[in-house]
Amino acid sequence: MSAAPPTVPPAATAADDEILYESMPRLRVYRSRVERYLVGSEFVAVSTDAATGVASRDTAISPNVSARLYLPRLDAADGTLPVLVYYHGGGFCLFSAFDSTYHAYLNAFAAYANVLVVSVEYRLAPEHPVPAAYADSWDAVAWVLSQAAASAGAEPDPWLARHADLSLLYLSGDSAGANIAHHIAMRAGASVRGLVLVHPYFLGSDEVGSDGLDPAMRERLGRLWRVACPAAAGEDDPLINPLADGAPGLEALACGRVLVCVAGADVLRDRGRAYYDRLVNSGWRGQAEMWQAPGKGHRFHLLEPGCDEAAAQDRAISGFLNR
Repeated sequence: MSAAPPTVPPAATAADDEILYESMPRLRVYRSRVERYLVGSEFVAVSTDAATGVASRDTAISPNVSARLYLPRLDAADGTLPVLVYYHGGGFCLFSAFDSTYHAYLNAFAAYANVLVVSVEYRLAPEHPVPAAYADSWDAVAWVLSQAAASAGAEPDPWLARHADLSLLYLSGDSAGANIAHHIAMRAGASVRGLVLVHPYFLGSDEVGSDGLDPAMRERLGRLWRVACPAAAGEDDPLINPLADGAPGLEALACGRVLVCVAGADVLRDRGRAYYDRLVNSGWRGQAEMWQAPGKGHRFHLLEPGCDEAAAQDRAISGFLNR
């Protein structure tokens, strides 16, 4: 008896190869698959950095969530530090807490600001559409806060248990990570001391002046949101537009301090400014600050980490965290 012919998988159809979104050289979304290209953001292993003395290590928080922690060199073995929970950017679809770009940035920033950093690895869209990123990001903050509650039943993290001053807990992120940080802060209440939004990825159907800085980029950001969150109600969904009708009022933000960083040549610049303006005029009782890098574009501090403006932005954030 002759052998049965091998099973041949169904051929890809033309519809499978339809490109729904692309932002090259990093991302191409087909109807049937997603292709990401590292382009300078390769995975980096944890280490104790020879230049800064910062130690890093990875930990699993849940089946869906993990984090990379950064601990600066301490003068005292039992010294405590402010804690910065950080969410990476990438339009909800790109990058990682474990890639070379974020590792280099947060390793250097932890040393400069003398803070314990928890860099969150959340699930990416479109395979895991928004709001998965928010759910994962909330789990990370809940895990950090559980370190202060013996009744939580969580396995204590040795660095957080010994070195975290959770009365000085801050949330931050860049781009989509800043968007995430806003929503988590709205939910976290007074357990979070402050919020740092770096070039936040907020949109809206209304036109703002910075939309005209790069209309093609502005259009791509709108399409990216629709790919990341296909169930959203357009650009006025409160998830992407915290100033939209029906969005929770910013006066409900329970943390006492907020810093908004924008870049002068960023197409999202005026969305960040509008957030700041709405916050300070909302009746919110906290203290808000804004910092702007003139002439620089979106996430410039990650693309040009050695530039003067990146150093100035780090000074502004560090000063905010340590004030």
